[in-house]
Amino acid sequence: MHLKQTTYKKTGRTNLSMVQSYYDKERRQSCSKTIKNFGFVDILEKTYPDPIAHFKKVVEEHNDKETKERADYVVTFKRGELLAPETSNRKNLGYAPILRIFYELGLDSFLQNRRIRNSKLEAPSNAIMKLLVISRILDPGSKKRAFENKGRYFDFEKDAFSLADVYRTLSHFATLEKDMQKLIHERISKQYGRQLELIYYDVTNYYFEIDKEDDLRKKGVCKSHTSNPIVQLGMAMDSEGIPISYEVFAGNESEKLHLRPTVLELKEKYIDSKIIAVADAAQNTGNNIYYLDKGKQGYVFSQSIRGGAKAFKEYVIAEKGYIWQGEDYKRKSRICRREIQVDFKRSDGSTYKKKILVDQRQIVFYSTKYAVRAKAKREAAILKAQKIANNPSAYTRATSYGALKYVKNVEVDKQTGEVKPSGGTPLLNYDAIREEEKYDGYYCIVTNLFDEGKGKYTDEKIIDIYRGLWRIEDSFRVTKSDLETRPIHLTREERICAHFLVCFISLVIVRLIQKRIGGGYSAASLIDAMNKISCSHAGENLFLFDFRNKTSDELGKAFNLDFTRQVLSRAEIKNILAQCKKV
Repeated sequence: MHLKQTTYKKTGRTNLSMVQSYYDKERRQSCSKTIKNFGFVDILEKTYPDPIAHFKKVVEEHNDKETKERADYVVTFKRGELLAPETSNRKNLGYAPILRIFYELGLDSFLQNRRIRNSKLEAPSNAIMKLLVISRILDPGSKKRAFENKGRYFDFEKDAFSLADVYRTLSHFATLEKDMQKLIHERISKQYGRQLELIYYDVTNYYFEIDKEDDLRKKGVCKSHTSNPIVQLGMAMDSEGIPISYEVFAGNESEKLHLRPTVLELKEKYIDSKIIAVADAAQNTGNNIYYLDKGKQGYVFSQSIRGGAKAFKEYVIAEKGYIWQGEDYKRKSRICRREIQVDFKRSDGSTYKKKILVDQRQIVFYSTKYAVRAKAKREAAILKAQKIANNPSAYTRATSYGALKYVKNVEVDKQTGEVKPSGGTPLLNYDAIREEEKYDGYYCIVTNLFDEGKGKYTDEKIIDIYRGLWRIEDSFRVTKSDLETRPIHLTREERICAHFLVCFISLVIVRLIQKRIGGGYSAASLIDAMNKISCSHAGENLFLFDFRNKTSDELGKAFNLDFTRQVLSRAEIKNILAQCKKV
């Protein structure tokens, strides 16, 4: 680069600019291009006593900087030099996308403001939440482990907080559950245009390896089929698989009681338009159907066929009305009046049950693939049932799950949970097996959405809406496997609730990273890539990177981050992270 002085004959004025000379191979001649125009000397003299001398120096400094940036890094090591005790030079930079979304969701500023309001809270709650979320995604484990490994991330090299601060701040986080859920929803709606017509809802639970129950951790129906106390979590999610809200409740409560309060809260705080609640058969209760219908909200639920009334079962297996689509799939539907039982409150607060008739649309379909799957699943259960019949005392309620219904003359001890003979010799229940076989491959979905010939809610569309429920099931899988929500190394109720808040935020961020990258990448593959975008301190404030693949390139492209460089200085890394915090 050099300083070019251009004098115009007509005006006599001289212009200064920084110019780069180069050789054009096609034109076979020397050329130049202007890098920066400084302006006319007569105007610049108002600011600089000697503009030419000043801008010559500017160009020289630019050239010196460019020379240094282009120069090779030279790092020397002493032969045989030992690492200092407790040395950990490995650092991660792959958390940058997590950091970007954490700040975009407004979580850092929100927590800083709430900390200022809470005069008793001295610890940097924003930094602690940031550490817990990053660790939950990239290196899930206990809060102690997150604290001990915080040096892995550049952001926490200077943050002064203790492990005791981390635990104390959990109680503070528990008070912010609802406010933080609302903040996250508002930010997502604003930045991504969240679609809220369909709300998917499901419940899962997490068991604790403890003997004694407390107010939250209670014994209930565990989806992992253990007899340990559990905590339940109900979650609402949009049609793209991004969580909206969640609720933690005691393990002995029926999950059927929590859909309606969730929908009511969403209507009050989040959504102005009509909601269509989508859930599995567990939520298909008289109360949910009646109160959603009465509140002019929609529902799409699955309907148990084997547990249905006799007339309904006959309708399902009757060939009349089915339309075959190929050789392996058939479907039919009807609108019928169904009797449901609903709980009503008296003026004194007590409840009574009343039978109500509601109009409902039933969509039934049969799939050969479903039939084969049901048969294979039952055959495995029958094998276990035969073993139970041969030796009942070797089994418990938990270990006999799914097979006990195929055994006659056995019962479960209410106190111990052990299986024991009852009223005769234990035998396989062939009548139960034959009855189940009738309904292999059949599936039913019920709804209060009536298409009325308009084409918006066809049978196929309702089935497609219901199938979207797999996303929330996948979200629970991600929390349990990739984010390792349990084991939960906490005992106080408010700290357990704070743990689920951290997991919820982590899941939201993972889903938003998937959305930003454009789909096609599992949570596990993205987490693996972010973990591997790491470096080693090579001395002289330089860090050496050793990983790059298609996923890391796509992450960099989606978040405007360069993960392709082999060597970065500390200053360059700090600049990258600073850019992630600008919102």
